[in-house]
Amino acid sequence: MLDAEYIFWLNSLPGIGIRKINKLLDYYKEARNIYYAKEEELILIHGLSKKNVESILSKQLKEKAKNDYDKLNKKGILFLTKYSEEYPEKLKHIYDPPIGLFVRGKLPKADKKTIAIIGARNCSNYGMEFSKYFGKVLGEKGIQVISGLARGIDSYAHMGALKTIGGTFGVLGCGIDICYPRENIELYTYMEKWGGIISEYGLGIQALPGLFPMRNRIISGLSDGILVIEAKEKSGSLITVDYGLEQGKDIYAIPGKITDTSSIGCNNLIKMGAKLVTSVEDILEELNLNMADKFSDKSLDGSGVSKEESNSHIFLKNKKNYKKLETKEKMVYDMLSLNPKHLEEIILDTKLDMKELIEILIHLQIKDCIKQIGNNYYVLNV
Repeated sequence: MLDAEYIFWLNSLPGIGIRKINKLLDYYKEARNIYYAKEEELILIHGLSKKNVESILSKQLKEKAKNDYDKLNKKGILFLTKYSEEYPEKLKHIYDPPIGLFVRGKLPKADKKTIAIIGARNCSNYGMEFSKYFGKVLGEKGIQVISGLARGIDSYAHMGALKTIGGTFGVLGCGIDICYPRENIELYTYMEKWGGIISEYGLGIQALPGLFPMRNRIISGLSDGILVIEAKEKSGSLITVDYGLEQGKDIYAIPGKITDTSSIGCNNLIKMGAKLVTSVEDILEELNLNMADKFSDKSLDGSGVSKEESNSHIFLKNKKNYKKLETKEKMVYDMLSLNPKHLEEIILDTKLDMKELIEILIHLQIKDCIKQIGNNYYVLNV
């Protein structure tokens, strides 16, 4: 047997999680030695239950692991141990890294930035729209988008990033061959082609509540930053944030109404120091990537249009778009000019609450009527 086969067997043993696996490896040094261990040795290891010992000694489980390992190639599944060259370098440095990873499709590229987008399963239309939007635009900027393929924010972020140059990657809280929830089977299939599916759990492992918190450390571990879009006060997404903070990742959050229970988690994160995000540029800035819009003294966008030009020039250019704007969108548009205006100033001028204003600003950016420059400053698009 190859070394990878011994680790595959060890990884597949029921009731033996990553911490017990690490304890066994500390004692025996190699998975091969555990495979051939004697009962009298195993019962002396602190923390191993009688059932754990029985699982390690089971000839039936060894035969099953051998058969399952042989099925991987037929199913198009790659198995990587943490000693493999292809194993993600970022994961090697987290607490309790997976001993093995199952992959369908590709892994995120080490030389490209990766952002995790996470949030509520039962998200609002607001959350749905913006998770799709941020997934799409980040992907178009070449940033890899990673999430958990769960219902809600996760799924919409994956959908947005599909077929972009960044690609999208899903980390499962179940076996690599199990699509959970089942309604995402089409998305799962597309992601094999346009990104990748990743799990530390092998064939046939069903989705159980206890598996999801552990998979969150992989989502955060593979990312350079974590964007939270809608999260309740005790949301599971905050577990990912906690892992991210331990791992030294940047945390971003989109604000919501203070009366919305689905936004309490995000608003609290912002109060505690998470980066308030109202546009993709906020994230690009933190990642030290080139922003789309740079400005000189003579021109706001380098096109030769002076700061003194009136809004009528832009209005004529956006006349068709302007006619299609909703009333409040027109109000916000009319308050902007070629001179940058800060978000707080727009709030004071419009008397709109932050969540509604951010939604309008993002809609206006999608419609190419305005753009953001720097940190929370907006101008008309010329």
